[in-house]
Amino acid sequence: MQKNVLEYLDISAKKFPNKVAYTDEQKEITFKQLEDYSKNIGTQIIQKTEKINTPIVVFVDRNVDSLIAFFGILYSGNFYVPIDNKMPVERIKKVFEKVNPSLILYNNNDKELFDIVKEGYKGLEINYINGIKIDDERINARRKKVLDIDPVYVIFTSGSTGTPKGIVIAHKNVIDFTDWMVNAIGFDENDVMANQAPFYFDLSVKDIYVTLKVGATMHILTRKQLMFPILLVKYLDEKNVTSLIWATSAFNLIANSKVLDSVVPKHVNKIVLGGEALMARNLNIWKSKLPNAKFVNLYGPTEVTVDCTYYIIDKEYSDEEEIPIGVACENKEVLLLNENSEEVPQGTVGEICVRGTGVAKGYFNDNEKTDKVFIQNPLNNCYREIIYRTGDMGVKDEKGLIYFKSRMDGQIKHMGYRIELGEIERAINSIGSINSVACLYDAKKDKIVCVYEGKTTNQEIIAHIQKLIPKYMFPNIIYNVEKMPYNANGKIDRVKLKECYILEDNK
Repeated sequence: MQKNVLEYLDISAKKFPNKVAYTDEQKEITFKQLEDYSKNIGTQIIQKTEKINTPIVVFVDRNVDSLIAFFGILYSGNFYVPIDNKMPVERIKKVFEKVNPSLILYNNNDKELFDIVKEGYKGLEINYINGIKIDDERINARRKKVLDIDPVYVIFTSGSTGTPKGIVIAHKNVIDFTDWMVNAIGFDENDVMANQAPFYFDLSVKDIYVTLKVGATMHILTRKQLMFPILLVKYLDEKNVTSLIWATSAFNLIANSKVLDSVVPKHVNKIVLGGEALMARNLNIWKSKLPNAKFVNLYGPTEVTVDCTYYIIDKEYSDEEEIPIGVACENKEVLLLNENSEEVPQGTVGEICVRGTGVAKGYFNDNEKTDKVFIQNPLNNCYREIIYRTGDMGVKDEKGLIYFKSRMDGQIKHMGYRIELGEIERAINSIGSINSVACLYDAKKDKIVCVYEGKTTNQEIIAHIQKLIPKYMFPNIIYNVEKMPYNANGKIDRVKLKECYILEDNK
């Protein structure tokens, strides 16, 4: 019985010691090196802090060092909190306020960032070539104290109050999900992965831990490759990549670029997608070039350990057809509930709620938000059973397949990221010359639309918010209005704004 994700590394380091595990633009690392370097970091952490089962922040980039840091933290008996090293300093400080980390890990490239945010916190530069002897005795003692219900990581997402929410995921959550992924989709040691998702985004959990479990090889794609589809597809072909576990937005980018007309990644045989709705038109473009590949559509918020439903696409779809998100993953169940917390009948839209081992432990240091969405199963009055209310609406057809319909609130999925529109509004509202602002989402065009009242310019808005929120949250379209519309309750009339700036524009 596995109780720690490091057991994947233990096994692969023995079985494939000299095989490349992960590779980036500058270096590659074998499974045995990964084990040794991670234990080195773990030893350094143990020498720095006596704490166990506490958060340790990692400034992450698209590199092998970030992964070494993750596993090093786990070897120390603690859990990691990945932070984008390109994130605005003010947002980083908000995360720090939440987690109060025991330690901050960074490499040489992030030294300047650490110096800015280090006040009150210890730091440790990631340096595994430093002659420090691995202390296996203390590492093993720490690992024995960690249970499968203890955290592996905390990933922060956009928060509706302007403060990011830290989702706590345990070892058991990741083990269950990874084992299911491998068995259901059919990964093995012959697979070559191409990692697209950044390591502060939970989609990357699939790449990382599937690779670790089966002894595959994972290439970390560069930013340049992700910006230029022709370079990306050529790289996939040159490196004999077999498996893509990608955000749907990246999949769409390649499809819309028409690069597949000139270059085809002919070794790819598994394409696993998630993060937003999969469009049949883009699926068909890929299928026409890779007719024998397995295509899988996944759905799930971070709070249920990456995904909770899947659909192995086994039929042809016309460009206009809706693709289902499928059925529940193993050891998870999806409940569709109405406003009275009753199960809805087949064909009726209800809120997607999830139970099972994937359900997170809640939000770090935020019991109030946790209690709102991690609730007692209303269908079970006999014993304590927590389910997660996603805020997403879905419907089940006569075959038992679930279809995603919409969001209940202002939370969206854009470019593969979960975003609270309210956080964007608060960033813009912090400009003194702004009277009011509303952010909307044009799902048809996958665009964030900002409408504001005030004497400022679009350029000034962007210049201001780049200090507060990540670039992927920036509005794609900005409108300045003379007077913001309000409803009878004195609130901004978002229905009217949607009619004027989204529905009218899409006619």
